[in-house]
Amino acid sequence: MPAVPLDLDAAALAALVARLRGAGCVFAEDEAALLVAEARDAAELDAMTARRVAGEPLEQVVGWAGFRGLRIGVEPGVFVPRARTGLLVREAVRALRGDAAGDGPVVVDLCCGTGAVGLAVAAERPGVALWAVDLDPAAVACARRNAAALGPADATVLLGDLDAPLPAALEGRVDVLVANAPYVPTAEIAHMPTEARDHEPRVALDGGADGVDLHRRVAASAPRWLAPGGHLLVETSVRQAGATAAACEGQGLTVRVVHDDDLDGTVVVATRRGA
Repeated sequence: MPAVPLDLDAAALAALVARLRGAGCVFAEDEAALLVAEARDAAELDAMTARRVAGEPLEQVVGWAGFRGLRIGVEPGVFVPRARTGLLVREAVRALRGDAAGDGPVVVDLCCGTGAVGLAVAAERPGVALWAVDLDPAAVACARRNAAALGPADATVLLGDLDAPLPAALEGRVDVLVANAPYVPTAEIAHMPTEARDHEPRVALDGGADGVDLHRRVAASAPRWLAPGGHLLVETSVRQAGATAAACEGQGLTVRVVHDDDLDGTVVVATRRGA
């Protein structure tokens, strides 16, 4: 936040709101207030507004997103954490509270993006050992910065494809594995809002022909990593929940589907049976 906030008169603020609204920003007043609060001077405010009007996500413009009470740094070109993903965090924390493993549970966050999910879990369940992985170097750099600023002392962010870079020492020791893997069917990406389609990496959006390709891969790898009684949690959609659940059941996991109308979020929770 700037040390001295900009002081726009009513006419200038109204003009800013009108400019944002004309670009299709539904919450133009709120966005205008945030841009004014974050800009260091009038020139930066104009530059930031131009980026937003051009369709760049607000979170990338201001450099952060609010998520589960945390201020998560968001870099240009990195997937922006959504409010609906709070359900994934909530269910992961509940799963950890239900474990009898004691202190120091191991949490793995696949397709971590900014690192928001794993860092939020760590914030709400202190003492976890967090491992986060993403395929996109920009996302990994962003997640590492967030982990350094917000994360637990025991946090590691790795570059690689899904579970490939995880150390073998974690096999059979993971208490919670969370995955906000892409689940937009390939053919539907063209119909997404401009701010997602043009400003977030396709690798963070494209879930294959039916949107569940990555979920199947995550489910196939999960039994190798989960401790007995450990949990795999995958964000999905109402439409795709059945296919996501089937992928997990096919790996011998016990499955339930959780939906939250207020968050418009859906999560498949799959549990490895105890030893």
